[in-house]
Amino acid sequence: MNLQPITIEKEVCSDLETASQHEWLETNGLGGFASSTIAGMNTRRYHGLLTAATKPPVGRVVLLSSVQEAITIGGRRYELGTNRYPGAVHPQGYRLLTTFSLNPFPVFTYSFDGFELEKTVFLVDGENTVVIQYRLRGTGTATLEVRPLIAYRDYHSLTHRNDAISRAVEVHSGRAIITPYADLPALYVGHNAESVVPTGDWYFSVEYDRERERGLDFQEDLFNPFAATFTISEAHGSTIIASTQHHAANDAPALREAEIRRRSEVVARCPVDDPFIARLVTAADQFVVQRGDLKTIIAGYHWFSDWGRDTMIALPGIALVPGRYDVARNILRAFAAVVDRGMLPNRFPDAGETPEYNTVDATLWFFEAARAYLAYTGDMSFILAELYPKLRDIVKWHLAGTRYGICVDDDGLLRCGEPGVQLTWMDAKIGDWVVTPRSGKPVEIQALWYNALCILRELAGMADDRDTEVFTAELSTLALTSFETQFWNPELGCLYDVVDGDRRDPSIRPNQVFAVSLRNQLLSGDRARHVVEVVERELLTPAGLRTLSPHDPAYRPHYEGGVSSRDSAYHQGTVWPWLMGPFISAYLKVLGDSPTAREQAEQWLHGFEDQLMTAGLGQIAEITDADAPHHPRGCIAQAWSVAELLRCATEDVLQLSPPSTLALAAAR
Repeated sequence: MNLQPITIEKEVCSDLETASQHEWLETNGLGGFASSTIAGMNTRRYHGLLTAATKPPVGRVVLLSSVQEAITIGGRRYELGTNRYPGAVHPQGYRLLTTFSLNPFPVFTYSFDGFELEKTVFLVDGENTVVIQYRLRGTGTATLEVRPLIAYRDYHSLTHRNDAISRAVEVHSGRAIITPYADLPALYVGHNAESVVPTGDWYFSVEYDRERERGLDFQEDLFNPFAATFTISEAHGSTIIASTQHHAANDAPALREAEIRRRSEVVARCPVDDPFIARLVTAADQFVVQRGDLKTIIAGYHWFSDWGRDTMIALPGIALVPGRYDVARNILRAFAAVVDRGMLPNRFPDAGETPEYNTVDATLWFFEAARAYLAYTGDMSFILAELYPKLRDIVKWHLAGTRYGICVDDDGLLRCGEPGVQLTWMDAKIGDWVVTPRSGKPVEIQALWYNALCILRELAGMADDRDTEVFTAELSTLALTSFETQFWNPELGCLYDVVDGDRRDPSIRPNQVFAVSLRNQLLSGDRARHVVEVVERELLTPAGLRTLSPHDPAYRPHYEGGVSSRDSAYHQGTVWPWLMGPFISAYLKVLGDSPTAREQAEQWLHGFEDQLMTAGLGQIAEITDADAPHHPRGCIAQAWSVAELLRCATEDVLQLSPPSTLALAAAR
């Protein structure tokens, strides 16, 4: 099927306030990316035309921040760039912008003096390379001047004027080479310009609106190494290829065709002929990146790397639903290789240091990801040879006790936590303050632990490991009985969020839904139905589930302000779209095989089509405000947001069983 373009018309494009709320994203499969607003004005430190992953998928460096274009026709000069400076926006090229579209790349169309200039930007998969192409429509010729602005800094930082920068630019026929700092990669700029003139100018105090809103430093100085001048006409376009490797301008057509072909193949993986699901499949592709010789999943753009928890939750939707089984196997293999003391790493730091093992749930989601892989592929040899020994060892470590007080209690349930440490997905921390300290026995951890034991029991049967099969059967039964005794809150008709000895946390949070949604349920019957009803009544919004009931005194309706303000609201009401996946799974479980229920679930899912047209175009945001109108916040593109919508849409709503499920059932 063909992917429908996303098109933004002039009334939005020429309104700077509105246009700056719409962002586009290009990725390169290495962890690098290009991104900005449709107005062409960078509003984040993370915006730029080439953020290179120097140690894929991390070591990300903003090399090329923007290009400042001006076109001269009949003696009139039109500035196409848009930048915010203290007290002014200059130039104001957005006023000339008539349309922006993703088709499949970002395409900007400017109109002036009877002419149209079309600018296309795309990244090359597997390279730190951005291609920028210009086409002029209209009779006659024009002069196009392009000035690249470089930042050359870690993507979390900002650049300011300095004397350490090298102003020297190597100018060759069809190529310029910029090496501003000895310890960062050179930028090779292939072009078909008629002239390239070194400049060495600083552009001072460029301001980034989103950083100001986030309470962070928001001014940056950018360096312009040269100006390139092109003669452009309808028959002769202009091209710039900025890369960490050599490319000539005439490489652009082949690079473009290869990228169009690759993206068409991505769309072709869509399991059904549905425009919404096809758009999610396309969005999913942007999160799959290289880690060494294997694959991993970037948690979110712009600022996340690959996190263990996010990767395992996202794996079914990102890799299995689109049929990318080799990618899923690669990811499982990559994380299995770094299991330590029975734990999966929480994240791999940007600078490539030792992974951080400060999570209780990532490891348990590893079991679910392995189960899903087997259900989709039937690849029992891989599971038994490479994953089963790891999974069995993980359970042994949890029984003996591992980091941060993670240990199975006498009742068969899993407890965790130490002062000052946040181990669940509700992990916000401000200084020494853990905002949601869920030490003890969090409800979703028990659901995941029980699910993991059931999965290991089933795999043990396949492996003819009778001892493990019997042991996990006994332990899972004990855990189930203990859970039913300890976690039901009869006053509210739902589950406690955390049980810690005699302490019961009655906060109404979405974590309880996992006791129903996972393949191996801890809760069924009337209690399961009551949980879904309470979650629907208290937490459901068109954008996902709230993280806390609005009736709770600690509820925060908006995620905004400085770092402390935002972090303290992160899980105190803020809506997370990814939670819609487990909610719909649970909802359809308790309502049975009801066409009416599936119609309702489908309506909820298709409500996210509006999100594809806001914030990150073609993507689903990380979070939204808890109160209407649920303004998108956080990352503009989040892996598990996309993945869980895609998974539940295909598996639960459309009831497309994984290809190998029936074959595996018959084999048993």
